[in-house]
Amino acid sequence: MKIKTMTLIQQSLAWLACALLSTAALAQSRIEIKDDQGQTTQWTKAPQRIVTLLPSLTETVCELGACDKLVGVDRYSNFPAQVNRLPKLGGLDDTQVETIVSLKPDVVLLAPSSRVSDRLRSLGLTVVALETKSYADVQRVLGKLGQLLQISDAQAVWRRIDATVGAAAQSIPPQVRGTLVYYEIDRSPYAAGPSSFMGETLTRLGGRNIITPEMGPFPKINPEYVVRAKPQLIMIGKRNVEGLYQRPGWDRIPAIANKRVCVFDAEQSDVMARPGPRMGEAAQIMARCLRELDSGNSAQP
Repeated sequence: MKIKTMTLIQQSLAWLACALLSTAALAQSRIEIKDDQGQTTQWTKAPQRIVTLLPSLTETVCELGACDKLVGVDRYSNFPAQVNRLPKLGGLDDTQVETIVSLKPDVVLLAPSSRVSDRLRSLGLTVVALETKSYADVQRVLGKLGQLLQISDAQAVWRRIDATVGAAAQSIPPQVRGTLVYYEIDRSPYAAGPSSFMGETLTRLGGRNIITPEMGPFPKINPEYVVRAKPQLIMIGKRNVEGLYQRPGWDRIPAIANKRVCVFDAEQSDVMARPGPRMGEAAQIMARCLRELDSGNSAQP
């Protein structure tokens, strides 16, 4: 009788140990993400059906090796080329919510500024909002997406970006460092401030931004501000360059008077405007612009 009692105790202990191990394994495998809207979501495995509503997030998912898990993207996501075969789900003002729901995604990745995040959540979809305005944001988002997608070393992408930006900085001639630069991102005009990822790249390359830190990452400015700031170089996309030389009073700006204007074509503008895996390439484009300033071959509209 005593032997049987001991056996039952041993079996109970073994069962309890197995249960505890199973619980620990489940807890270890559970994925928990707190996004930039303060929302916490959990998964028991990496999502297999993903919708992205921001080009930089699309590119990051693909760079992390999960492009095949994308089932839909926003209208502007066009890189890598394979995402062009996916359903396009509109832009900021006309996101196709019903189509997103029909795709049955495990997760929708979007910017915190997206106007549809609450609606998507109300329809039962899992939403993760991620902000990418600065270098620190990009590194952090890589970590969160790496965790979500169960990528063991997502920060390898960040190290590659950082190394490429560093190499671009090394290519800048000493005499070009300190050049006063105006980077226009929209003809309204909106500018890239020093706290934006574009501004941070410019700083790493040795350029001086006419926008001051307290003005924010992407301030809307008075055109007269640019005239008073007297930039020596202007960076601008081809989509916005029309009429640049005819703007009132801008003929007094050294960059205009000396035709020191770098005009980025549509493909280059996409690279420059997306805080993600191609930021190293963006730094190389910007560095080439600065080097051309030294050689007197800056692009002109």
